[in-house]
Amino acid sequence: MTTRRAAYESRQRRRANLLAAGSTAVVLALLVFLVPLAPGWQAVKSSFFDAEIFARTFPDLANAFLINIAIFAWSVPIIAALGLAIALGRGARSPVLFPLRIFGAIYVDLFRGIPVVLLVYLVGFGIPGLGLPRPWNSPYIWGTVALVLTYSAYVAEVLRSGIESIHASQRNAAICLGLSERDTMRYVILPQAIRRVVPANMNMLVALQKDVALLSFIGPVEILRQAGIFKSLLANFTPYVAAAVIFLCVTVPATRYADYLMNRDRNART
Repeated sequence: MTTRRAAYESRQRRRANLLAAGSTAVVLALLVFLVPLAPGWQAVKSSFFDAEIFARTFPDLANAFLINIAIFAWSVPIIAALGLAIALGRGARSPVLFPLRIFGAIYVDLFRGIPVVLLVYLVGFGIPGLGLPRPWNSPYIWGTVALVLTYSAYVAEVLRSGIESIHASQRNAAICLGLSERDTMRYVILPQAIRRVVPANMNMLVALQKDVALLSFIGPVEILRQAGIFKSLLANFTPYVAAAVIFLCVTVPATRYADYLMNRDRNART
């Protein structure tokens, strides 16, 4: 049986959805109507939205995007493992492990403070410049290292915040039950902390997927570099638009899923 409050809330949701849909439709209609009236629209349309070039380059760009996915796939587990190790090191309580805490703090401050693109240049050109033999001079290897160094620092801080968000009573209760510090962290603290930071780390994964494109600056022919090649060959910017569409096909669903996880976590807490 529907209560009066539930009926009222349902009406309010329908009203809000109708207003949102109406305002969105108005904005889209204005864009569709006003943008073509701009003096340079025809030049922009031919340079960025050429349907023939889009259709011709899209398959090759999609194939190049597989390199982005591969780099992303082998970077994620390394980032997760290194980020967790740094977070645990920073949270170590034993005086003997104090050097780990110092190292973790320096690591996080250093690699969070350097822009990703700058680190890609420094690592991607600097280390191969040492004259390493193949395959150790590969831009794929050192580009991955640059991404891992940056994102493991961010993930470590997210995990550390999750660990510190667990109330001290959880740790004290586990120790009173006879668990060691190691088992307390493994079986009590970490499972709760990781569950709490899943939404935040999902956003990190979305950002990582986009930043893989920065490796194009040091050599790998992934989607951004392939789009640049097509742009030079065809004297047209439409391949960049096609690359953006491919990225959106991956990042938008991932972002919506991250938002869903965050909302679910927030609702569970309230």
